[in-house]
Amino acid sequence: MPSEKILAAKQKRVEDLSSELKGATTYVFVATRGLTVAQDTEMRAELRKAGVKFEVIKNTVLRRVFAELGYEGLDEVFKGPTAVGYSDDLIAPAKILAKYSKDIEPMEIKGGIIDGKVASVDEVIALSQVPDPETLQTQVAYALLFPFTKLAMLVKAVAEKKQEEGGEAPVAEAAPAAEAEAPAEAEAPAAVEAAAPAETPAE
Repeated sequence: MPSEKILAAKQKRVEDLSSELKGATTYVFVATRGLTVAQDTEMRAELRKAGVKFEVIKNTVLRRVFAELGYEGLDEVFKGPTAVGYSDDLIAPAKILAKYSKDIEPMEIKGGIIDGKVASVDEVIALSQVPDPETLQTQVAYALLFPFTKLAMLVKAVAEKKQEEGGEAPVAEAAPAAEAEAPAEAEAPAAVEAAAPAETPAE
């Protein structure tokens, strides 16, 4: 039977892990058996760069930690060697760990927790395929701007075509027609003056 000291140490470990893991948005559980030292080093470096923490933890401890965090239905996940990658970034843990599990045959995704809900292996894989925020923002921005860009290109093309065909000429040719009407208006005062002498004999 474990001594009180050992039990206290285990309880402290559970409390510390519960406090550390509590604020994460996504947890991904993986079986990491079969990784070489070089592969493990490379993967951990990429996870660290993305702000993802990664630990190999005993299943007995994991069960207690996630039970304290309020999660159920993970008994099947916590069988065999288990490591957990976790972060407040929704996508990063799934994206990086799924990539390595695909490239390294012995490694496999066991399940996860996504935004407060226990997730299956398929759901973790699906999350890993979502574009990162920067790529997603670029795609959304392009989709929103494309109609305006297309309209601007169309207007430019029409303007260039009119210029090539001399589309501005009719505006210049309209001026002589306006000038031709001016003499008719100028002759009106003369007609009035000619009628004036007819009123003199009546006096």
